[in-house]
Amino acid sequence: MKHHVANQSGRYLSLPYPRLRQIRQRVGQEVTTRLMLATVICRLDYCNAVLAGLPQATVAPLQRVQNSAARLIFKPSSREHVTACLLQLHWLPVRWRFQFKLCCIMHSVSYGTCPAYLTNIVEPAGAGRTRSGLRSTSSTDYTLPRLRTKFAERAFSYAGPSAWNGLPEDLRAVAEPADFRKELKTHFLLLLIMFTEICSRGLFMAALRSRCGHYIFAL
Repeated sequence: MKHHVANQSGRYLSLPYPRLRQIRQRVGQEVTTRLMLATVICRLDYCNAVLAGLPQATVAPLQRVQNSAARLIFKPSSREHVTACLLQLHWLPVRWRFQFKLCCIMHSVSYGTCPAYLTNIVEPAGAGRTRSGLRSTSSTDYTLPRLRTKFAERAFSYAGPSAWNGLPEDLRAVAEPADFRKELKTHFLLLLIMFTEICSRGLFMAALRSRCGHYIFAL
């Protein structure tokens, strides 16, 4: 998988970037942004849910592709962090895009708009519970299967429910898919802003201990 990701990231950088650099000198940021979305970012999003759970070192080449796209649009100084560019573009980092895709799939599972084979993979937390007083019977959580290896956490049966269970209840209650995707992206962008501010203030360990920080670093 590491070899595959490295090859794909090399293709993303080698095919459109030389031409886009030439075009960038003659057009503005808006046109360049649209070209980047059409030629680079859409490729990063294609079937990216299968990359969830990979080590940071494995997905780092894909993140460098996205960072290069953002830098080509805004042309910041070499000392300026690329996160500010990503926030201005409303682009989620690569690992967060994996979680976004998983949450969208789980939303279709939860509201019965997905194929049957996906519904059969996951199990609601309240399934099989006969006591109506249990909190799990009214919860929208999904059961996390017991696994023996870290590698198994990449399976959708675990990665999907894990991403879904980390969302707030009010966000999971949004039934319309388009509205859910909009609210979900806003939710992740707010977490990214909080994460950036926390790291800039040197409160890394405090965020790690908090519930919000635990979810952020799990991404």
